[in-house]
Amino acid sequence: MSFAEFLHQVGGMGRFQIIHTMLLTIPIVLMASHNLLQNFTAAIPGHHCQVHINANNTGYPNATLRLDSKDLLRVAIPMDRNRQPEKCRRFVTAQWQLLDPNVTEPNGTQLDTEPCTEGWTYDRSMFTSTIITEWDLVCNLQKFQQMAQSIYMAGVLVGALVLGGLSDRFGRKAMLIWSFLQLAVMGTCTAFASSYISYCIFRFLGGMALIGLFAHSPCYLFVEWIPTEFRTITIATTGFVYTLGQILLAGLAYGIPDWRWLQLTVSLPFFFFLIYSWWFAESARWLVLAGKDDRAVKVLQRVARMNGKWEEGEKITTEVKSPNGKELSTVKSSYTISDLVRTPAIRQIFCCLSIVFSTSFSYYGLAMDLQNFGVSIYLIQLIFGAVDFPAKVVVTISMSYIGRRISLSAFLLLAGLVIIANIFVPRELQIVRTSLAVIGKGCLSAAFNCVFLFTTELYPTPIR
Repeated sequence: MSFAEFLHQVGGMGRFQIIHTMLLTIPIVLMASHNLLQNFTAAIPGHHCQVHINANNTGYPNATLRLDSKDLLRVAIPMDRNRQPEKCRRFVTAQWQLLDPNVTEPNGTQLDTEPCTEGWTYDRSMFTSTIITEWDLVCNLQKFQQMAQSIYMAGVLVGALVLGGLSDRFGRKAMLIWSFLQLAVMGTCTAFASSYISYCIFRFLGGMALIGLFAHSPCYLFVEWIPTEFRTITIATTGFVYTLGQILLAGLAYGIPDWRWLQLTVSLPFFFFLIYSWWFAESARWLVLAGKDDRAVKVLQRVARMNGKWEEGEKITTEVKSPNGKELSTVKSSYTISDLVRTPAIRQIFCCLSIVFSTSFSYYGLAMDLQNFGVSIYLIQLIFGAVDFPAKVVVTISMSYIGRRISLSAFLLLAGLVIIANIFVPRELQIVRTSLAVIGKGCLSAAFNCVFLFTTELYPTPIR
């Protein structure tokens, strides 16, 4: 008997699967927040060099007049080509002549300037605090903003390599619980980071934990407990929840302008998820493949009882110990990463899906560049989240009626054409550029739904 037949025998898509799906889906709301959090915690507010000028000791004829902040800014900070105060330079000496309306302001290069040796003044009207204002990551240090996100993504990469192997050794449930714990602790520690280095370390470890949730929830839930005919709608539902998380992030960031409180807000709920995660049932597929037949029997019987299939559950006592289906009876006891390229069929799947997963470059290139769209960062986050709803509705229908491969190819092609077209749109046409970016992001989100489902279905259970 194959495992699909076992699932049907213990109730198929019954009460257990519904509760399991709900409990594993709730954390996905905040997984989106962690992935895109640096759009807000590392946002770059308007800034310029600090101004320290004594208006009464200038030699300027009208120095006895009370000068407002705008006047002081004009004489202390040069203007850029957009007639905005320079962000990284200031005049060596105050240029009081610039206050005279009859004086033509010379080119900035004709006046002596210097770097912001005494720090910066930040516009705190939108963000009261970010890691940028906390550690002055602007001007020649602005590269550390992108580095922080790269370090987080490096944690995602390492977590995928490490936690995947550990789940084969210790089980899906154990690594899922560990991922909840690690993300809760590291996310909380990030909120209390005292330096940029400690912030990056905690974010790296948080990235490792987050991919543990991404990796184990689809594998553990969508394939190993959900019957085949319900997988498409299940993965679509969780995709909608992830989209909801993107919209929620915009609201949370708007209401919590301090980066430490925002970081803490999206991290503490994982302690709650950790508590109820002990209720989850271990994957019976993994238990059988790991040679733990007795535990597999108990898990399947528990599922049968929850689904109201008491008698059917009792019948699988001996069946699961001697599986006749090819899916469980012909597998090796252990697998390594080399098995991804050992046979021609699996090698082809591995290479194709690896190329397709490179869509994440484009996806995060759009999703992590919100400040460059020229509109409110909260509004563009909301729009980027909302566009996923129609995109995922369309892809769910197309996957069900047209198929995975055609749907994936169509959305990738459309996303590529839209993003390439956006390159040739002048920067002055912000509405057009933003609209094309939104369409491209929606297509990429739809493609992600396809490829996640494709991955879980194409790989055999022990290799997955």
